Formats: sequence, C-alpha cells, structure tokens
Amino acid sequence: MISDLTFCELREKEVVNITDGKKLGRILDLALTCSGNVLGVIVPGEKKFFKSVSGEESIFVPWKNIVKIGEDAILVELGDRPGADPVCPVPRNC
Repeated sequence: MISDLTFCELREKEVVNITDGKKLGRILDLALTCSGNVLGVIVPGEKKFFKSVSGEESIFVPWKNIVKIGEDAILVELGDRPGADPVCPVPRNC
C-alpha cells in the first residue's frame, strides 16, 4: 500500500483515464490553493502534429477525480461517464 508520496514520485507515474482507457501522460505540475491545499494535477494535453507551431494544451485533473494512485500508474476519471467531471481548464488565479 502506498502512503505518502513526493511530487517527484508522483510525476514518475503514468496517468490513465479509466473512462476511455487513454494514457494522459505523466504529471507536469500540481495546482495548489494559496493556503497550500492540492486542487489537482496538470497533465499534458492532446499532442498535435506540429507541436512547435500549435503547442500543447494541458489538462487539469481535479483531485477528487483521482480514483487510485498505484505503484506504476494514477487512475483518474474524466469525461463521459455519468457523474464524471468534464476536462477542466487549468486554474490560473489565487
């Protein structure tokens, strides 16, 4: 069983959406409140063919949508399943 983790340990795990089975990539960043509470994680968005021209949109995964943190992967629930939150924009303001 996994107990406490560091950010470095979290970012080594693959994030997988259990709604559609897609790999979202590894954690890029954490979103925190001004008081230090974790709002969620930020993962890479859909990769584009011309990455240098079009860039990449990040996906914000609210902490409540993290279903399980395992040894090798982090399972999240995003999307079309009833009760699942849609993909959220990355929070920007404190």
